[in-house]
Amino acid sequence: MDLGIAGKTAVVCASTSGLGRATAEALAAEGARVVVCGRRADVAAEVAAGLPQAVGVGVDLMAPEGPAALLAAARTAFGPVDILVLNGPGPRPARVTEIHAEELGPAVDSLVTVHHRLVTGVLGHMRAQRWGRVLAIGSSAVAAPIGDLALSGIGRTALAAYLKMLAGEVAADGVTVNMLLPGRIATDRVRALDATRASRSGRDVAEVHAESVRRIPVNRYGEPAEFGATAAFLCGGPASYLTGSAVRCDGGLVPGM
Repeated sequence: MDLGIAGKTAVVCASTSGLGRATAEALAAEGARVVVCGRRADVAAEVAAGLPQAVGVGVDLMAPEGPAALLAAARTAFGPVDILVLNGPGPRPARVTEIHAEELGPAVDSLVTVHHRLVTGVLGHMRAQRWGRVLAIGSSAVAAPIGDLALSGIGRTALAAYLKMLAGEVAADGVTVNMLLPGRIATDRVRALDATRASRSGRDVAEVHAESVRRIPVNRYGEPAEFGATAAFLCGGPASYLTGSAVRCDGGLVPGM
């Protein structure tokens, strides 16, 4: 399938590792010109060097000037942004009774405010050319709460509400807005969460991993490349009638359609 994104400029946030990197690699394989983003410029440049048409940008998106600096670097390298993939690290693991009031603001800032700034910076071009893609890498916690990821669930659910309203406002301009919800994908982040759960319960990490696998109908963790391929499709031309949706890539983990 030709996704029709060859030559498009794609900015993928937090793309030096994990799901962001898998998405950047999938978009690059389809011919997109990719801006790899991370806090460490050297790592971003190294990842970009392994892709056909890519540049690496070192930037702290939590800094007030961070989003504008990233988009300026993208325009300098490849021109206006056609595809924006929102992504970022989640807050610390904690149950809802364990979080503190002062943690809620930073969680929303990192998962909503930063992304709003990025969207605002690219939306004018997308609407003017009547083609654009905004895709957020979320979490299955948006569809079903995950007990020990309360801060992440609160922030990402707020982001989902923002994106749903945005999708309705820009759909007629040819801009789609979606969220892709990973389940248990074999990334460093998921391995770290498994380790935290093991430590909390006094069990071996392998036991926690096996317990998680038993809850997944396909009986394994997903591969980052599988997630990346799904993300690339949602950013492509054939997905032009799919907007305002939260799509799960979770091996059937969430018990509901």
